[in-house]
Amino acid sequence: MAKKPVQTEEIILDVPLTEALSERYLSYALSTIMSRSLPDVRDGLKPVHRRVLYAMYQLKLNPNQSPKKCARVVGDVIGKFHPHGDQSVYDALVRLAQDFSVRYPLVDGQGNFGNIDGDNAAAMRYTESRMTSTAIRLLDGIDQDSVDFRETYDGETQEPIVLPANFPNLLANGSTGIAVGMATNIPPHNVYELCDAMLLILAGDPSVRDLMQVVTGPDFPTGGTLVESEDTIIKAYETGRGSFRLRAKWEKEELGQGQYQIIVTEIPYQVQKSKLIERIADLIISKKIPILDDVIDESAEDIRVVLVPKTRNVEAEILMEALFRNCDLENRFAMNMNALDGGLVPKVMNLKEILQSFLKHRQHVLVRQTHFRLEKVLHRLDVLAGYLIVFLNIDEVIRIIRFEDDPKASMMEIFKLNENQAEAILNMRLRSLRKLEEMEMRTEHDALSKERDALQALIKSEAKQWTMIKKQIIGMQKDYGLDTELGARRTVIGKPPGLIEVDLDQIMIEKESISVVLSSKGWIKAMKGHGAVPKDIKYKDGDKHGHVLEAYTTDKILIFATNGRFYTLGGDKLPSGRGFGDPVRLVVDLPNEADIVDILVYKPEEKFLVASSDGRGFVVKSEDLLAQTKTGKQILNVSGNVEALLCVKICDDADYVATIGQNRKILTFPLNEVPEMGRGKGVTLQKYKDGGISDLKTFVLEDGLSYKYGTGETVVEDLMPWLGKRAQAGRMPPNGFPRNNKF
Repeated sequence: MAKKPVQTEEIILDVPLTEALSERYLSYALSTIMSRSLPDVRDGLKPVHRRVLYAMYQLKLNPNQSPKKCARVVGDVIGKFHPHGDQSVYDALVRLAQDFSVRYPLVDGQGNFGNIDGDNAAAMRYTESRMTSTAIRLLDGIDQDSVDFRETYDGETQEPIVLPANFPNLLANGSTGIAVGMATNIPPHNVYELCDAMLLILAGDPSVRDLMQVVTGPDFPTGGTLVESEDTIIKAYETGRGSFRLRAKWEKEELGQGQYQIIVTEIPYQVQKSKLIERIADLIISKKIPILDDVIDESAEDIRVVLVPKTRNVEAEILMEALFRNCDLENRFAMNMNALDGGLVPKVMNLKEILQSFLKHRQHVLVRQTHFRLEKVLHRLDVLAGYLIVFLNIDEVIRIIRFEDDPKASMMEIFKLNENQAEAILNMRLRSLRKLEEMEMRTEHDALSKERDALQALIKSEAKQWTMIKKQIIGMQKDYGLDTELGARRTVIGKPPGLIEVDLDQIMIEKESISVVLSSKGWIKAMKGHGAVPKDIKYKDGDKHGHVLEAYTTDKILIFATNGRFYTLGGDKLPSGRGFGDPVRLVVDLPNEADIVDILVYKPEEKFLVASSDGRGFVVKSEDLLAQTKTGKQILNVSGNVEALLCVKICDDADYVATIGQNRKILTFPLNEVPEMGRGKGVTLQKYKDGGISDLKTFVLEDGLSYKYGTGETVVEDLMPWLGKRAQAGRMPPNGFPRNNKF
């Protein structure tokens, strides 16, 4: 007869919806924060990664053992510890094996574990894995009661709450996660530098700024160049929050005959190479970067992305600057060092706090391991003491075992043994009763007695504990030295890039050398090459030689006219060198009554001294001379019979000005007496009764004043007769000064 089902009484509670929702959401939030998304500051692992490593430890997947199928590992993880989907566990395992995702891989993968292009790993039934030596460091001493264990979700087995972690994994490999109301994003670092920082902490009480002298910044597995100022990096590590700019590493590869290509060898962290190349290709197709002709992926095991410029005249730095601004060849890493302090409390920590928490954990583990070893040693010493009693009374012990009904109790009573000693004696083999064995036991007893004393001293002395931890750190530093393949720093700590103006339209102009020829009648043309103007160059009837200027097609050409205006021409817009050229008045709106004073190349950093025929002038910056329209830009105000007459570049380090008037008098005075203006009439440079200014020149007083003399040059070093103040009359020039009153 079938049993009737047991009737259970339903209990319905009347609970407000807001209270029920808040309680359940709080439980979910706490579960997400503590059991899923945030790493423990002590071992730097989230629960799923910790369970994967512990399952591999139980399967004895050591570096010197053969790997096993990943499906076996995943099966053990979800069956024993992690009741979640197998794919999420496998994804976590795969990431621990990817050398482009973690700085120091914890899993040694055999098979297809994905790549930097973003391709997924093969199915878990095809791939195999085992632990790396770094993972073994994280598990070092886990069977020595070094950490607490808790029951698994089904209560059948136990799992570690945290790993012993003889490796600063949180900072070495970093971590990323999004919880409820908080997130974490910790970059990887170089272990050798972290060891130096921990040794500094053990030696004293350094500040975060002091620690940053050895921990220079993140060390990403994909390399790249960090382009942030030192103060920005230090501030981020002092607060636990910050943002770093990371750029791809590139080099210019010469191809001969002026041709070149750019080779990208490292890309920023967490950037998929395939998507990056697609983005660059889109920029080429959409002509957003017209100076780039092609992008080619020649990567094999190492990254090699080839960027082909449109022309050889494009500067590599400008091309890369344009790419940095428009694609992920430059990206930002937003650092947020949020971790579970003690495995319980989420906290944003600075560099020093994280390292101190790790060292505190290592001290706790060391003490627990020492207690564990001390118990083993005391137990063995206890057993050895019983064995030695046997050897002193071997005949009596044999008799008791042979003839007594309860030999264990008899021995305990006769020889004053404890239960452990008596049990060990009864379990002895006959071969252990030889004389040699007795000597070995006494030797072992003496050695263990010394070890017991050392262990007890270690437990009592905190100074000895830190000395032991220091030795462990030094040993780790040797294993991860900067001269080893795994330990060498990959990310270069660079400086913030300078401001580079990227005018893509201007860049596309072919940069070719030209010689600009301007006749006295105002006909202009450009001949290819520097020094390309022949001596027998022909001009129109009644015209003659005027000005010759060496420039490039990418330059801006400035023309200064007697009306005090500057006109701007593009070097690529000038007529070709065939024929007589074109009148300047067709290119710019130059009035018929105005004549050209000078022609020069625009350079942003230069300054000029402009002067009118009445001897008034001022200093003006070259950027103030640029005209936006064909009508030019009024700089020097002139009126009536006064005309603009001179525009002289101020030479480097010049501190004095020399002027000569039509009355043939020279005056020299300090340059700082001439004001710097954007436009106007200026100030009087030299005083004249009749006529006006003929020429002027800037120079360095210590070097003397030079002027042309015949086919050579003469330098007047003693300028005392001509030194004065601005607006004075001056004195007659030295003998031999040119009759044309020109320097």
